Amino acid sequence: MRIKKISLHNYRNYSHLSLDLSHNLNIFLGENAQGKTNIIEAIYYAAIGSSHRTSNDSELICWEKESAKIYLCFERMSVENELEFNFPVGKRREISYNGHKIKPKELIGTINVVLFSPEDLYLIKGAPAARRKFLDTEISQANPSYYSLLSQYNRVTTQRNVLLKKIKENQAKVDLLELWNQQLSELATKIVKQRIYSLKKLNMLANLMHRRISTNKENLEIGYIFNGEENFLPSDLNTWYNNKLAEVQAIDIRRGFTSVGPHRDDIILKVNGINLRSFGSQGQQRTGVLALKLAELEFIKSETGEYPVLLLDDVMSELDVNRRNQLLLFIRERIQTFITATDRSYFPKENVGKYYKVSAGSVME
Repeated sequence: MRIKKISLHNYRNYSHLSLDLSHNLNIFLGENAQGKTNIIEAIYYAAIGSSHRTSNDSELICWEKESAKIYLCFERMSVENELEFNFPVGKRREISYNGHKIKPKELIGTINVVLFSPEDLYLIKGAPAARRKFLDTEISQANPSYYSLLSQYNRVTTQRNVLLKKIKENQAKVDLLELWNQQLSELATKIVKQRIYSLKKLNMLANLMHRRISTNKENLEIGYIFNGEENFLPSDLNTWYNNKLAEVQAIDIRRGFTSVGPHRDDIILKVNGINLRSFGSQGQQRTGVLALKLAELEFIKSETGEYPVLLLDDVMSELDVNRRNQLLLFIRERIQTFITATDRSYFPKENVGKYYKVSAGSVME
């Protein structure tokens, strides 16, 4: 998969930008707050349908402009395609794929990307929600039907929560919960099974990457935390969920939200049997995250047949020399990569890609 061209119009601090891109490394150098990350964000948005920096599309539009646009020309399986996003002020965005309007749910899987930003370095020691999002985003790109499954599950959970609050306020009958419990159990079962399947493959790939980075000194293991327990998974998930939802029903009504389901699960990372989140050093945690991101690239390739596009947003300064070299060694001549950085010295003296100078919304090669 390769992005051949990107154009931005009235997007963030770019009144107009049009770049023909290298199929290998595209390195954007410049001081902070000049617009480097805006390019990364636009590519990520084109793949995922949302920004990793804001949930409000209006923030993407240049100040006092009536609309913004993202345009990408890319190759997938040697076939050229086009994606265009229009953001009119006060109206819903419009997405066009090869000249035809599509819905947001049809976008996932069109372009596959892996984003590595400084925030990801806290993936291991951060909140469970970040790790669930990492796993769900990865699976969705490799298997768009999983994204649809997640959307259905989130709708059912939201509707069940509304009903729980109405029951608490004596505005609805408890018997109505049974229907929602059945739907939630069926969807939750499918989600957890897909997560476990994907995690087994990711676990193997991440350990291979981690051993390479640690020069065969450490083994990385990724486990699934189901309902707060590691190494526990019922043989009949559907029945378990139905029984558990009935068991916690009174608690859910009192609290007004659903306390059981894959939206409460987590993943755990261990090095040589030690929990990285609780006992790993900062260096071990960063190696773990880097191994996880490299494994994500291999996982998507194994599921789709092509490497995704890699987006590295200001992480070179956060990695030591060894980890930077390991990262560049892995991606060079293999994966199209977009890198933002403030210092040319983070890269080898010989040219490893195409360099761009970014300054105040202007980009020059």
